[in-house]
Amino acid sequence: MNFLKKIFTRLNVTIILLAVQIIVFAMLMNRIVNFLPYVMALNYFLGIIIVLWLVKKDDSAAYKIIWIIAVITLPISGVILYLLFGNTHPIRRIRNRIKENSLSALLHKNHHQVEDARVASFLTYVQQTSAYPAYANTETKYYPFGELMFEDMLAELAKAKKFIFLQYFIISKGKMWSKILGILLQKAEEGVEVRVMFDDLVSQRLFTRRYEKHLRAKKIKTVRFNPLQSLFSPFMNHRDHRKILVIDGNVGFTGSVNITDVSINLEGSYMAMWKDTGVKLKGEAVWSFTIMFAEIWNSFCKTEDLILNFSSYKCTDNFASKGLVVPYGDSPLSEERLGENVYIEILNQAKEYVYITTPFLIISEKMIYALQMAAKRGVDVRIITPGLMDWTRAIVQRVTRSYYKNLLKAGVKIYEYSPGFLHAKNFVSDDKIAVIGTINLDYRSLYLHFECAALLYQTSSINSVKEDFIDTMEQGREILIDDKRHIFSRFLDAVLHLFAPLM
Repeated sequence: MNFLKKIFTRLNVTIILLAVQIIVFAMLMNRIVNFLPYVMALNYFLGIIIVLWLVKKDDSAAYKIIWIIAVITLPISGVILYLLFGNTHPIRRIRNRIKENSLSALLHKNHHQVEDARVASFLTYVQQTSAYPAYANTETKYYPFGELMFEDMLAELAKAKKFIFLQYFIISKGKMWSKILGILLQKAEEGVEVRVMFDDLVSQRLFTRRYEKHLRAKKIKTVRFNPLQSLFSPFMNHRDHRKILVIDGNVGFTGSVNITDVSINLEGSYMAMWKDTGVKLKGEAVWSFTIMFAEIWNSFCKTEDLILNFSSYKCTDNFASKGLVVPYGDSPLSEERLGENVYIEILNQAKEYVYITTPFLIISEKMIYALQMAAKRGVDVRIITPGLMDWTRAIVQRVTRSYYKNLLKAGVKIYEYSPGFLHAKNFVSDDKIAVIGTINLDYRSLYLHFECAALLYQTSSINSVKEDFIDTMEQGREILIDDKRHIFSRFLDAVLHLFAPLM
């Protein structure tokens, strides 16, 4: 019986049903071969419409090119693949549902005196295009490793009096989740409101229907983001990559840390070290993360679980601190590509340096140009990527390395982290501005996923982000230009570069 349960999991059943749909589709294509001229005519007509639509669309040129090639060269299937997976915006039904639950009206516009005019206009842009304001009165603490943040997460969870909101891309079985769950169960029993949201694609192994029922019986409410479906749906391509923990409206955590043992180096692995980073906020800025959580929760929860009385979720304590903090979210709902635009603006306004850590470097021509131009202006641009990846990420690492040469030629310095896998997503520039969050430098994060980050301006923790970068860089190896690669390697890189937007 246990053996059958392991085989017939919801994920396996979904995969089987999708495979059946593919087989049925193939059989259908075989049956209509007699109508092939008409089918091909329709295909060409749809293909022309899609190509014209792509040319007009305000999107990455690389992303448009690969889909134009697919539509033109793959009869019938190219059109179908684009209709299923090519559109970077959620389907109308889901988009409308999330927009109907928008809480941007609760994010009050804040106006702060900022001496640097360029930074002031930057903060204005973020607020006007996304509604996320800058906050004063917010303490920040940076964590160079996931295990250090985990210690503070447990300590803050133990202090919870009113509510706990968790929103994570991955929540998996292990010691990290067990310790967190122990506190959640205790707090729920004490009457603290506990809500847990997770992405259904990567967390479904732990969160079975039975497990959710068990948690609800223990007074812990749960929501699965974008539940897996047995039918093809374009929205399956959009995942919730956010990592947010909010406690009593006063304390918030974000960063690259998932709730999984590997994030805090508890799980035996193919490498010696897994490096995540994070930040803790205490004060007014936590409100934006509270709203970010509530918008998505209300879009996917049952009616009886809606978050309604928002006044009770606001920060009640006073925290005097230096600088400004802007928690912000990005999603495929937005036309602004806020995650990418924030990174590009940091590069554009940098005067001395920009230091970047990212697990993936699969970037658009806009980002490439911004990196190159910053370096050519004399800005010290440095990037750290992972030096070690497991076999499942081998192709992604090869694609990442295919971007090195053109950046190196422009003067960008690149390092690979030798001790293990670097999962951090940080920007820090000129000792005055930093971003810590979930946003990778790849197409999925910048164009398809729901993401979040904290933008810090002149806070006391920015120096810690810089020091961590330097320490991480010293543990890596610098990459130099290699002009002696075999012609086959260059050809392979060109092919991988072409398909990079789909990874």
